[in-house]
Amino acid sequence: MASNGLLSFGGIGMTPTSSRIRVLSVDDHAMIREGVAGAVNAQPDMELVGEARDGQEAIEAYRRYHPDITLLDLRMPIMNGAEALKVIRGEFPGARIIVLTTYDGDVQAVRALRAGAQGYLLKSMLRKDLLDTIRLVHAGRRCIPPEISELMAKYFDQSSLTDRETDVLRLVASGHSNKITAQRLSISEDTVKNHMSSILSKLGANDRTHAVTIALKRGFLEG
Repeated sequence: MASNGLLSFGGIGMTPTSSRIRVLSVDDHAMIREGVAGAVNAQPDMELVGEARDGQEAIEAYRRYHPDITLLDLRMPIMNGAEALKVIRGEFPGARIIVLTTYDGDVQAVRALRAGAQGYLLKSMLRKDLLDTIRLVHAGRRCIPPEISELMAKYFDQSSLTDRETDVLRLVASGHSNKITAQRLSISEDTVKNHMSSILSKLGANDRTHAVTIALKRGFLEG
């Protein structure tokens, strides 16, 4: 564990030999990019080599700069961070990517890590933990905030929602009835009811409203 409280796990590859850590910053908010640029460029062992405002630009920038570390937002226009992460890791299996997000649910973290991210950092933690996370991931470690890792451990044995169950719950969260949900998804009302029964069981929810609340908190309905 890192001294700042971030959880870090064993090496996942050889440590790069470059004397300065080359960083690519990807976020659709200029203030976040400016903050990252100021923090990174103030460090003697780091340099910001590029910026991007959406997932498509992120892919192009990665191809151009081949950064040591990519800081990647999840929610962006044109192409979101999760999609960009998959493309970058598909082309460059050794890419070291830290997801920056406002989402503190375990589901988004699990999805990002499964897609190949080595770090997951909440934007509320940027000022405190950004630089340490960059250094740890650059050194070959995985970094996850303690509150996220605790949620991941808490729900480790629980079944995840299927894509269809997520589709159903997303429509329910928008206020649609079983009938409308069935029409939107081209399935029967009985199938919708069966999906809802499974959703309630998997989330440990008492009713539809409770299920939506849990799903929003954990991040099932994002992305």
